[in-house]
Amino acid sequence: VQLQASGGGLVQAGGSLRLSCAASGRTLAGYAMGWFRQAPGKEREFVAAIMWSTGSTNYADSVKGRFTISRDNTGSTVWLQMNSLKPEDTAVYYCASGPGYLSNRASVYIYWGQGTQVTVSS
Repeated sequence: VQLQASGGGLVQAGGSLRLSCAASGRTLAGYAMGWFRQAPGKEREFVAAIMWSTGSTNYADSVKGRFTISRDNTGSTVWLQMNSLKPEDTAVYYCASGPGYLSNRASVYIYWGQGTQVTVSS
């Protein structure tokens, strides 16, 4: 399975970005998909996850009400809509797939995308 993350960029505080994660080699249906991020000098942290089969979601407290994770119906793409962006959202964002259950733990995700940079200026 290969995951390709895209959609990052430079945006002013208060702006929006939409990240995409496209899968090839296997359908993502039946698994959980997660977004994680890592800022310079910090550990990778959980952002959001979605269970493909049910659509159930989970968000980090820091992004609740601002970010929305969603997926398509073909099992190939997941999105992260990011609104009201803040400078502290600046990080490399990674998509990941793997567990058959919703999880915020990076260690249980098997497949990872290459990351896309999000920079929020103040």
